[in-house]
Parts: sequence; structure tokens; C-alpha cells
Amino acid sequence: MSDFDALQAAIRRRATERQAEARACEALLGALYHALRTAGGPGLPLNNVALDPVPDPSATLRPPPLGGTHAAWIRLGLCEVFVRVRREGGAFLGEYGPGFSFRLDDLSEEALTALARRMLRDLTAVYAGMAAGGGALN
Repeated sequence: MSDFDALQAAIRRRATERQAEARACEALLGALYHALRTAGGPGLPLNNVALDPVPDPSATLRPPPLGGTHAAWIRLGLCEVFVRVRREGGAFLGEYGPGFSFRLDDLSEEALTALARRMLRDLTAVYAGMAAGGGALN
């Protein structure tokens, strides 16, 4: 078997796992979009929220290997924020905006709402000139 054939075989062997991971990350991005729409509280949906999934521009391989990042632009009215997420073990690790990060171990409605509200506060602080940024992805 040539090196090329070995690469193709390795990609095919892990295809199911990569596809499941991609679906999970895309589902998280979709759930985050819905959490941002409802972050104002019951009966107060935000109508100027949109989700635009995109390939991660920093990805160096296609298809992304296991643990690769999946990305989307989320429009929040006049602001657009780039969000990336990847799986590590059972958790989702993500980054957004100018250096902010998050870790989600569960996808409960409460956890997603808390993340959405934190994102809104962080982005408000950036535009208000008060933020020093988040931290490294942990």
C-alpha cells in the first residue's frame, strides 16, 4: 500500500466519527443561536440574531480531523461575532470575539442561556471599551 493509499484509508476509517463530531459541533452552534435569541428572557425574543455557518478559516486540513474546529458567524443586530467550537472528550470548547473562551460540559438550556448572556455582556464590554479580553482556550 502506498503512502497515498494509507492516507485515504485512514480518512475513510474515521469518517463516521468525524461526521458525528461535526454534527455535534454544528448542533451546539445552532443551540447557541437559539439561546442568544431567547437570552432576553421569556417572551422577549431577539429578532435581529442570525447564524451563518462557515468553514473555519484557520483550518489547515479538509475534512477537519477529529478535534478540529467548526465555526459560524453569529449576527447580533449591528454586531457580528465569530464563534468556533471543537469537541474534547465529552466537552465542547469554544472561542468567540476578541479572545473570549468557554467550556460546556452539558448542553442544558440553563448552560446555553448562561453562555449566551455572558457572550452578550462580554461583547457589550468590548464595544463600551471596558473589556480586556477573555482567556486562552482551556
